[in-house]
Amino acid sequence: MRVALGPVSKALAGTGLALLWSNRVLPGLGLDQRGRTAANACFATGYGLAFGGRSHWRSGRGLAVGASAGAVVLAGYGAAVAIPALREMLRDFAPVGQEVSDIEWVAVHIPVGTVYSEELIFRSTLEPLLDDTFGPRLGPLLGAAAFGLWHIHPARAGGEPVGPTVLATAAGGAILGRLRRKTGSTTAPALLHWAINAGGVLATRLALPEPIP
Repeated sequence: MRVALGPVSKALAGTGLALLWSNRVLPGLGLDQRGRTAANACFATGYGLAFGGRSHWRSGRGLAVGASAGAVVLAGYGAAVAIPALREMLRDFAPVGQEVSDIEWVAVHIPVGTVYSEELIFRSTLEPLLDDTFGPRLGPLLGAAAFGLWHIHPARAGGEPVGPTVLATAAGGAILGRLRRKTGSTTAPALLHWAINAGGVLATRLALPEPIP
């Protein structure tokens, strides 16, 4: 059942609920990685149903654009691994203390817990809602800002600076949102989102002189 609110109230409720989930509710559950992935996916599905998500996953244009954009990102990671100076820099970003293997992380938790969940919440649901409510200029800015604020707790949990993380993810959200608007589909930003996250994990691991035990 969709939420029956006025346009502005609905947009504000959708924004607040998403940020509350990411920064308060989900962390407060104390789940392990598998639990967080399942909880995030369930929340995203309910969120999309409640607020009228518009995904349009079956899109040939979205698939083509997303695959092309993702290929460029993966090629960039490959070049970074191949260049000694950049490979040295990548080593500083290698994840430590993961609860699952790299394969499980790339094949399950990134596509389901991150890409599916965040794309359904933001590109499929909240951003169209903000665009419809606040217009084609303010709506995209608010959507990008909300995506950045979604990452406050993840930044703190990962020991990353909150301000730069929020700004960087807001910029990324703006790019992903533009892809959704250009293609009319969530497929394009989803593929690019996966390439950025999964490619980053793989590139940093390949850059290491030897695997972390």
